[in-house]
Amino acid sequence: MRGLQVSLNQTQKIRLHRALEKLESFSSKSNPNASVTVADTIPVNYEDGVLKGHGTSELDGEVVATLCGVVERVNKLVYVRTLRARYKPEIGDIIVGRVIEVAPKRWRLEINFSQDAVLMLSSMNLPDGIQRRRTAVDELNMRSIFEENDVVCAEVRGFQHDGSLHLQARSQKYGKLERGQLLTISPYLVKRRKQHFHHIEQYGIDLILGCNGFIWVGEHVEARDDMIVEDQATKSEQQDATTSMYPTSVEQEERTYTPLETRQNICRTANAVRVLSTLGFSISVEVIMEMVNLSSSLNLDIHEMLGAEFCVLVAEGEAERRSLKKKKG
Repeated sequence: MRGLQVSLNQTQKIRLHRALEKLESFSSKSNPNASVTVADTIPVNYEDGVLKGHGTSELDGEVVATLCGVVERVNKLVYVRTLRARYKPEIGDIIVGRVIEVAPKRWRLEINFSQDAVLMLSSMNLPDGIQRRRTAVDELNMRSIFEENDVVCAEVRGFQHDGSLHLQARSQKYGKLERGQLLTISPYLVKRRKQHFHHIEQYGIDLILGCNGFIWVGEHVEARDDMIVEDQATKSEQQDATTSMYPTSVEQEERTYTPLETRQNICRTANAVRVLSTLGFSISVEVIMEMVNLSSSLNLDIHEMLGAEFCVLVAEGEAERRSLKKKKG
């Protein structure tokens, strides 16, 4: 609860403290050896042989933790995984980043990692959707694809020799993100899952949970097929002559206009993510939608979701949910 920036009265402090104590008791009972602090003893079986990994050391014949975090065991290897740490990428991770530099044949992205990531021009689909070799003209037109401060979704392809990340965006679901909000949370709150792209149909929004702690909430955009893109490209060439004769500013405004209801849904969903991040709860689409539905059922305005009372209600609701789950189990 270090990140909580709301002012609580005495009653709310007591309610919140009780809810957090209840949650802590559930987590400690389910796995008493999971969380450790510095100098805590880690129970191990010396008969099977032990390999001491990151965050561990031997002191007086016992394995102790040198970091605060969660104990992880892989066969004989025992190590401590820190929670409040920077993003540690893995190949195949879905990430959201912001372009900070347009370099020759590549873009450099900030992704909440110790080094910047690199997206090569050859590692992404061109706007026309046609698979072909990249030319000097494509390199000159790189800023028409991505420019500084653009928000981009991509996938981790591998690591370079200097330790930086190599990204790829060869699918229509990757690319530039527009008309939405970019949120930054602690990466450990986003668990790696099979699906990180979510389309919330009832609200008409897209939700992308980046493994690097960058969350995107924006207006829904239909993913297009490569064949459809090629057909549209040929049709647009045929219609260039007619469209250039008439002003298209009204049409462009209609395309870029986001309805008020959709914008409100984006803000409400973004505030739900902020509340969950402040409380330190894991971020998933199911939990986010529960928070959105709770705020709607209480007839709360969007800005009231960031108030002290709603944060306390969310903590109490999570404690009650886990207690019911434990009783059923």
